[in-house]
Amino acid sequence: MSELPEWAQSMWEDLGSPELSDVESVHTGDLMDRRHGLRKDDFVEIQLDARALRDSDDTWVKGRLLSSGKSSIELLTTDGNHIYLAREVIVQVVLVAHTRPAYIDDKELLEFERADQKRRSNLHERVEKKTKGNDDSHLWG
Repeated sequence: MSELPEWAQSMWEDLGSPELSDVESVHTGDLMDRRHGLRKDDFVEIQLDARALRDSDDTWVKGRLLSSGKSSIELLTTDGNHIYLAREVIVQVVLVAHTRPAYIDDKELLEFERADQKRRSNLHERVEKKTKGNDDSHLWG
């Protein structure tokens, strides 16, 4: 894939070499057709505040976005490290390429989230049964 920077080539191949033109951002046009913003598995370059780093540290981190939360961003770096970056030290996030469809169109991700929600619900139920010692989850009110 010639459009990707060299650092992203092997990560793109690890994801099965998805067709990137099918998942590009759409910034203009009908509101219902627009798709933009950071997505799971995006290739990103993140600039960090130099004041939060040692003098010898690079201010840019490159990799694949694993998740984005309120206080941190989870990243798989080009050298295979799994890191969390505090949002307070992030100066800029550069989207290099999307590798997945937008959230609303991502059937695989929606399926995963449904299954994960069911798994968490079952786990919560089991924990409740063990800690309370009774099984009254079937009762209403």
